[in-house]
Amino acid sequence: QVQLVESGGGSVQAGGSLRLSCAASGYTYRPYYMMSWFRQHPGKEREGVAAMDSDGSTRYADSVKGRFTISSDNNKNTLYLQMNSLKPEDTGMYYCASDDPLYGGTCPSEYTYWGQGTQVTVSS
Repeated sequence: QVQLVESGGGSVQAGGSLRLSCAASGYTYRPYYMMSWFRQHPGKEREGVAAMDSDGSTRYADSVKGRFTISSDNNKNTLYLQMNSLKPEDTGMYYCASDDPLYGGTCPSEYTYWGQGTQVTVSS
């Protein structure tokens, strides 16, 4: 059974940094996959933040480009999101997700596997 477990959230002041982790387990061999970070603000839809596929290609939402970095440690089956220069608008619940998405992986509906989320709060 596939499990994704996020950690690393917390409360920081604007300008600070956090590193989120997503530990994955239970996968069998996958020739191609994508792992993504999404976030959700209260009362709003879940939005994509960053994604990395099994070939190492990455992409970022415009709002986080230059501030966030997605990476992975395949030996540890862990996905990371380094978040620097945090802003109050980065506040939200952050989720990691994984699947072999059919349409590019930008929509939450394309993902089967989700973690439970980790809260990030940035104060001004």
